Amino acid sequence: MKIQPRGLLFSLVLIPLVLLVACSSSPKNDYDLNYDFSSLKSFSQLEPSKNSDPLSANRIQQAIANSLTRQGFAAQAENGDFTVAYGFKVENKPKDSGFTIGLGTGSWGSSGGASIGTSVDVPVGSDTAKIQTIQIDIIDPKTNQLIWRGTDKFNFDDGGEAKAEETKATVAKILAQFPPKRER
Repeated sequence: MKIQPRGLLFSLVLIPLVLLVACSSSPKNDYDLNYDFSSLKSFSQLEPSKNSDPLSANRIQQAIANSLTRQGFAAQAENGDFTVAYGFKVENKPKDSGFTIGLGTGSWGSSGGASIGTSVDVPVGSDTAKIQTIQIDIIDPKTNQLIWRGTDKFNFDDGGEAKAEETKATVAKILAQFPPKRER
């Protein structure tokens, strides 16, 4: 039986791509199906509640303001068309084992072949990472009712610049789904 290099190569490219897409996080949201989001032009933010991580709280609050402003909403200290609140939590999660499977093909002259290899990465230091979940709520200030909620999460090992950038990116991904796009 002769292995077709093209079919094998296609499989070798397709399998990692499917695994990458399956492992990536995507924001989740829910909203009031009867609410008219088209009238929203300005927003106000609720004061964050006291928490044990003011650095993350300030980063999230600033990222919300930046994302909504880039989307064309005007920030107001009070009396916006909608009010934004947020919450976040940090949890420990076990680090990945680092077990990987490698696949390869090659040819030499008129011969071809395929190989499979494995490797195991042993984590050095802490065996847990942290995962931060961010929830953003959009509230109608006239009725004080929740009209939209979005959540997403990201992994991090340490704080600092990398965590700050990941916070901005996560908030932007969440708010990219607001206002909801209704299917016609």
